[in-house]
Amino acid sequence: MALSYKARKRWSLVILLVGLPLYIVLAITLVDLIDRPGLLVELAIYIGLGFLWMLPFRFVFVGVGQPDPDDKPDE
Repeated sequence: MALSYKARKRWSLVILLVGLPLYIVLAITLVDLIDRPGLLVELAIYIGLGFLWMLPFRFVFVGVGQPDPDDKPDE
């Protein structure tokens, strides 16, 4: 099921404003459970989790910054 441009734009805002802060809290909680690993290990975990969150949402963010393709250009 393909989302319209406006739906993708709305979902991207919801994901960034609600989902991302929740994911950050979850990531910090998970790293806290490991008993404070070394600095480089902790950095690698955060970088890995930073890329991991966006993989399922790639299709939502594609083209959101571009002009709406369904709008008729003003002539």
